[in-house]
Amino acid sequence: MSETMGAYESVLVISLKLGEEGIQSLIEKFKALISENATLDSVDEWGKRRLAYLINKEAEGYYVLFNFTSEAEFPAELDRRYKITDGVLRSLIVKKDAE
Repeated sequence: MSETMGAYESVLVISLKLGEEGIQSLIEKFKALISENATLDSVDEWGKRRLAYLINKEAEGYYVLFNFTSEAEFPAELDRRYKITDGVLRSLIVKKDAE
C-alpha cells in the first residue's frame, strides 16, 4: 500500500422519511461513488436504530457502515457529497490505524 493510501470507515445515518426504496437507492449511490474512487472493502447495513438524540425531529435513522481503502483526498470529497445529499442525517468518516 502506498503512503497516500489509507483504510477508512464511514458510518452514514439515513433518514427513514426516504422510505425503504429511497434508503436503498441512497446506499447504492454511495456504494457506486466509493467504488469509483476507492476500493470498497465491505458494506454493513446495521438497519434501523434509535438515535441518541433527535436530528431534524427524527428519533430513528438507518445506519450503514462502509469500509474502504482510498487515496487521502477522497474522504473529504465523500464527506462533501454526504453533506449536500438530502436524506443524510449524519455521517462520520474515520481513518483506521495501520495494523
